[in-house]
Amino acid sequence: ESGVNDLITPCHEYKSFAIAAELNKNQLQSKFACEVIRFASACMNIRTNGTIHFGIMDSVEDRGWKHGQIIGVKVKEREYYVDALDYIEKCFSENVQEIARKCIHPPVFVEVISTDSQEQRFVVEVDIEPTSSLVKNRFFEVYLPKYNEGSQKVTLTKDRALYQRLGPKSEPVKHNDLATFIQGLQDRDAQREKAELSSAEVHTEIAQNLGRKLSILLNDGKSYMDNSLRYILVTNRCEKDNLNYINFLMHLNIFCVFDFDEDSNVSGLYRKYKEHHATRSYFLQDFSNESKTGNPPSQKHLCLFDQTSWIFCNGRSDFHGDEKPCDENTWIRTKKKYLKKAITRICDEILPKGSFIVLFLLLSPVQKPLVDTFQEFYTEMNGTEYIVCIAESRENYGKWANLAQASCSIETLEQCSIVGMKLSHVDATIQTMLPSTAQPRHLPVSTRGLCTLPSLEEEKLFSLEILCVDQCDDIKLDLLTEKEIQEIDQNFYRGRKIIWENFWLADKRRCGEIIEREACKDASKLLDDILRGSGLNYSVAKLKIFHHPGSGGSTIARQVLWKRRKDLRCAVIKASYSPATVCKHALEFRDYEEKEISHCLPVLLLIEDYDEDYLEELRNELMDAVATRKINSPRPYFILMCCRRSNDPERLCKASPLDTVAVTHKLTDSEKSLFRTKLEKLKQKDVKPEFILTFVLMCEEFNETYVRDFVGHILQGIDHSSRDTCLMRYVALLNFYVPNSYVSLSHCEAFLGLGVYTERKSRAYDFKSHLSEQARMIFIELRESTTYISSVRIIHCLVAKEILHQLSGNEPQSQLAMTLLFGREEFIKFIRDLFIRRDKKSRGDNTDTLFSPFIEHVCKAEDCEKAIAVLKAAYELLGKDPFFAQQLARLHYNNEKFKDAEHWAGVAKFHLPNDSYILDTEGQVYR
Repeated sequence: ESGVNDLITPCHEYKSFAIAAELNKNQLQSKFACEVIRFASACMNIRTNGTIHFGIMDSVEDRGWKHGQIIGVKVKEREYYVDALDYIEKCFSENVQEIARKCIHPPVFVEVISTDSQEQRFVVEVDIEPTSSLVKNRFFEVYLPKYNEGSQKVTLTKDRALYQRLGPKSEPVKHNDLATFIQGLQDRDAQREKAELSSAEVHTEIAQNLGRKLSILLNDGKSYMDNSLRYILVTNRCEKDNLNYINFLMHLNIFCVFDFDEDSNVSGLYRKYKEHHATRSYFLQDFSNESKTGNPPSQKHLCLFDQTSWIFCNGRSDFHGDEKPCDENTWIRTKKKYLKKAITRICDEILPKGSFIVLFLLLSPVQKPLVDTFQEFYTEMNGTEYIVCIAESRENYGKWANLAQASCSIETLEQCSIVGMKLSHVDATIQTMLPSTAQPRHLPVSTRGLCTLPSLEEEKLFSLEILCVDQCDDIKLDLLTEKEIQEIDQNFYRGRKIIWENFWLADKRRCGEIIEREACKDASKLLDDILRGSGLNYSVAKLKIFHHPGSGGSTIARQVLWKRRKDLRCAVIKASYSPATVCKHALEFRDYEEKEISHCLPVLLLIEDYDEDYLEELRNELMDAVATRKINSPRPYFILMCCRRSNDPERLCKASPLDTVAVTHKLTDSEKSLFRTKLEKLKQKDVKPEFILTFVLMCEEFNETYVRDFVGHILQGIDHSSRDTCLMRYVALLNFYVPNSYVSLSHCEAFLGLGVYTERKSRAYDFKSHLSEQARMIFIELRESTTYISSVRIIHCLVAKEILHQLSGNEPQSQLAMTLLFGREEFIKFIRDLFIRRDKKSRGDNTDTLFSPFIEHVCKAEDCEKAIAVLKAAYELLGKDPFFAQQLARLHYNNEKFKDAEHWAGVAKFHLPNDSYILDTEGQVYR
């Protein structure tokens, strides 16, 4: 129960109504009307929305029940509750009776599902909505109906009363306070109007990445689809309009379908599937082996991959012509056992766990039998790990989730569900995962999935050159000759404007990489700022790129488009068309295939070498078009990326630094290195890996042999006794065993014996100058700003592993760890993880380990005593951390050193006497 919040969010009041629901019609109606009218008067006088719930415990007097517990009431006749509101005309003043009727909504009956009882119960809810246009300048005094036991008649209270919400209760306004209360109506009316205006504004939410979620859930963690998984489809009625968007089902490796369409034997979904696949159909009791007349499939037959079993689960008929249709209760009594047996056959006898995914496709309003199916699968499969739910309608999903939470929590259901994604987007997104070469073009959508862009629709937007998510994927790469690829590549470097094929071939690694200049990074950062709503909140934002002729400004602009094509809608404006035409097409492009125009993705439009008047006219056209929609959004509708040549781009950038990037002929040091390397490639096609370390390693996909040879080449002739070589070993130990770890610069300086410097540039330079050539190539610097080095790490964890192997020689890793214990607080966590953090598959590691990988390595490569010694040292040097003592207890009892195990368990318990993990360890020792 709750009091007044913001006037729009309903306050709530509960009534158990358990006794009243069993009374006769007159008694029930008078009691129901009394509670509703009192609550309604209070809400209407305070101007707040509210809901009163009958069938929820409102007090703690009844033992065995809790306040707020849902119990439900038996509903003999729904009409009793609906007709009870006729008391409105008797209880409200004549001049406000019509208003009260409009503010008090009819009762809603919400079914309560209980696993303990098959008895049908409901929570009866009545909503109160006093809109300002109805209640302004009015107050609502009411009589209340009371049932007289003596006369067995309903009478009204002697006087009218004015009610208000006080906390979670509806209380009468005291007589002495009436004048003040009525005088306050004007303020409450103003507050209500303001609240209604505020709630009417559209608040744009950042959409979940449903496309990625769909890919991961449907493919058991993979981003592509193959035949390694089978699918069990559970679905209901497919409306005719949706038949065009279920093509993805034709490509799934479907084992069987539980079809809950009431007329599924002639439904479009069944017929469409049969057109593409050989299908055997069964009635539910036949499949479950419960029918005397049916023909159950054998286990051997079901294991064949050539045909799908289609199981008709119609809840309203018993599948045989000589039997009558059954009602809901008959389903509960008879069909549920068929369902349970059918699911048990599949999960226990036919398909091994982990080889299939159960896909619930909710295409229409959900009935209880569909939820029963979920609960049976949930029980058989011990959770939702291999269960996925897809529902375009949030209403359908909401009912399904509310009923299904009898088995698991709403949060668990949401983790395995794709909700609110248009079925056409689901269809297009899944089809891009399929191993097919003939793919249509696609655009991103606000739910982070994809929609199809047919050629006909694209041709209508002729003033835009549209960049699709899968741009150029229609090119058959295997048919391109090396000469053709080389020509596309070299034409660009001869001075031609870059084309999408250059980026595509670079992504496919069929030609050299496209150099990314610093200005490209700057432009991307400014774009991010615009998308976050930084600075002025314009509906049409501008991002300007001014560049020296031939300095690569156009390349940079197109690089930004290429990189953002998957999360924004991107296009190049053809400035030969009028601003009005471009504006019309841009709006259509933004809205295309989106369910809600308030949640559409922003559109990034590139315009090059434009006329200023043209640009301003286009921007005004777009802003006027957006203004007519009256939608508030923290992000712009459109971003105009304006790319133009200039002989003085730096001056223009200085004049407007928050939205402008300058590109000049002058290269930074890093850019010089990139261009030199690229030039060498073009001249010789012979690249030395030392110059582009991470790029070469990525091209080689971190092949183990290549990494070993690469590291061996780097470390050739290194001085094993030098301080910076020792530093490389320590950092490698940490980076390999502890993901995302690093060592602060101050620790590195201390280890190398460097003094403290106050000037940032000299400090960074001094650190670098004291490193060997090998160390400079191996270390990567993490910067807090462009001039300050805060920490260092190895360029990749696999490189760290190989350095550790090649540099350690005969030195045990336990000894290396002993030396590493010179750290301070900012990286103590990494050292704790080195000794304590176990690998677990559940968080993405490759294996499950009993101890940290480092401790397990020492036990295996050296011996248990060395592992114990290094853990003891860690315990002493790191402030007698009780979890190090716990690890010592575990290590001892796993090696049957029980007395020592008891000692260290006691030490850990001394520090943390109530920690459940430490107490469990102590229990394991005694066990």
